[in-house]
Amino acid sequence: MKLAKNLENLGTESAFSVLAEAKALEAKGNPMIHLGLGQPDFKTPKHVVEAAKKALDDGHHGYVMSNGIPECRQAVTRWIKKRYNTDVDFERILIMPGGKPTMSYAIQCFGEPGAEIIHPTPAFPIYESMINYTGSTSVPYDLTEDKDLKFNPEKILSLITDKTRLLILINPNNPTGSFVEKSDIDVLAEGLKKYPHVTILSDEIYSRQIFDNKEMPTFFNYPELRERLIVLEGWSKAYSMTGWRLGWSFWPKELVPHVNKLLINSVSCVNAAAQFAGIAALDGPDDSIDAMMVKFTQRRDLIHKGLNDLPGVECSLPGGAFYAFPNIKGTGMTGAEFCKKAMHEAGVAIVPGTAFGKTCNDYVRFSFAASQDNISQALENVKKMLTK
Repeated sequence: MKLAKNLENLGTESAFSVLAEAKALEAKGNPMIHLGLGQPDFKTPKHVVEAAKKALDDGHHGYVMSNGIPECRQAVTRWIKKRYNTDVDFERILIMPGGKPTMSYAIQCFGEPGAEIIHPTPAFPIYESMINYTGSTSVPYDLTEDKDLKFNPEKILSLITDKTRLLILINPNNPTGSFVEKSDIDVLAEGLKKYPHVTILSDEIYSRQIFDNKEMPTFFNYPELRERLIVLEGWSKAYSMTGWRLGWSFWPKELVPHVNKLLINSVSCVNAAAQFAGIAALDGPDDSIDAMMVKFTQRRDLIHKGLNDLPGVECSLPGGAFYAFPNIKGTGMTGAEFCKKAMHEAGVAIVPGTAFGKTCNDYVRFSFAASQDNISQALENVKKMLTK
């Protein structure tokens, strides 16, 4: 077969490779604590599941509009109004099968040879993968330059050229767990006014996983940027709905018909019953999110202290999401070596930092979407491994 050359530019998501290797060891009888995948270990709220069942019973099991049923898109606008006191047109909301299509479609809209796309590193790996796939020039800003792994707004602005088409922001960040507060976002938003040719993709999928009662600095706060703003959001993290494959995004009016065509050409439409579940989640109570965040806060504090107690390991305090991204250089190992040793000797599955960016050789990612008992046991196992 003669394949298209740009297939060689596609990367992958290494967390799934880690999972496969860990599962293979488990199948041979080796105990394993899974701190690799980024998904909440809670059940989808019962009222959300019931809404999906009712939708199926009511006959909602056929094709629907490619951009999402109007009821679901309107529920998203109600949620935006309730959470951010912002009115948006529901015709600018597109329902997606998860968050990745928004990443892919946004980069496809702007990426081509000669175009530059600015993005964070480390970051969710699909961003750089898709940038490379389109033949665009990847322009990274390195979060490891900051001790708390936060981005610097002035540094980002300094990277913009006349070839820049798209700026990607992830806040809170996966994999670092870092969170940039509104004061810095204000500086960035003000600076972006000078560059009207740059579209912003703001990945806000972890907007409900922010610690210490801090405010989510959504880009919906800046109406002057809205005609060149894409916001990636969804249900996966907040409502523990990763397997439902349900996301939503907000788009500049000019892009909506183009992205709708990408939807039609790739997925046709999103599962109808899942969209009714999504409505129930957005319109329903937040009790499940509040309870989840109580647990995540306890886990964050536990893993932050535990990692810093390990010899040769330093970890900043996660401000959002459910990840810790410690520097393990002091152990004398690379991140990849550390992860391999942790899996095979300590029975702990984690992901090397290089899965998220080339500058992260000295880092690993721990997901603390696991019970406190499992986190404590994992930390104890890794400590024994390091002090042998």
